[in-house]
Amino acid sequence: MSVRKAAVKVTIAGEEYSLRSDATPEHARAVAEHVDQVIKSIMDSGTVVETHRAAILAALQITDQLFRSRQAREELANGLVALSTDVRRWLPPAKRAGEADSG
Repeated sequence: MSVRKAAVKVTIAGEEYSLRSDATPEHARAVAEHVDQVIKSIMDSGTVVETHRAAILAALQITDQLFRSRQAREELANGLVALSTDVRRWLPPAKRAGEADSG
């Protein structure tokens, strides 16, 4: 059974694109709008004139944000594991889930 892909028209940097995606049309539009805004921001800075160069810089900026977000999520998850380990030590032995019986 195949998943039906939704088609949605979006405009990025003045060009219209037809996207086919498993995501909802609202999500596809939001993603396209974000890309468009980053490209416009780069173009408005005055340092880049060509749209294709602005698109490449936008892709780098968005990817950097993604990588930083992933790193922050990983650090948060590691912190939660450490905190959970500390809290588990405070619990009575009968309440400590995930630990082997020591006696």
